[in-house]
Amino acid sequence: MSLYDDAVLVLKGYEGQEELRQAYLDHLAAHPDGMWKACEDGHITASALVIDPSRGRVLLTLHKKMRKWLQMGGHCEPQDTSLRAAALREATEESGVAGLTLLPGGPVRLDRHATPCAWHLDVQYAAVAPAGAVEAISDESLDLRWFAYDEVATVADESVVRLLEATRARL
Repeated sequence: MSLYDDAVLVLKGYEGQEELRQAYLDHLAAHPDGMWKACEDGHITASALVIDPSRGRVLLTLHKKMRKWLQMGGHCEPQDTSLRAAALREATEESGVAGLTLLPGGPVRLDRHATPCAWHLDVQYAAVAPAGAVEAISDESLDLRWFAYDEVATVADESVVRLLEATRARL
């Protein structure tokens, strides 16, 4: 199955955010290249909030280009076999944490936002860090830091806060 086909299936199965979910599906129907950064009208991206429920904290990256505290994530790559795989790859690359596992049940949220390259139609997952996880900053980050749940709203924007709330509701 292609990444495009996987994305359509994931989005068709996603429950919630009906209007936004349909906008993603409509975008893909109108743009056969809508999974890729080259699609200038916008593209699907995959992200994952790295969470350590045992310690009540999340790992955020201070994104080099956006200069904001965000969850790990980014563009889909040709080697990605699914949106889940893309989200897990991005979370692992950007956090440096080995052994992340995505929460079951598919995406936690959808979030559409403008970026310097195009609109990102982000499919957001949550990844649980293993006990004793050690992070390592990537070249895409200015900083990488664990924040207690109640600190997130003081450093990150509403999209990250909503992702954390949805993730905690799923735990």
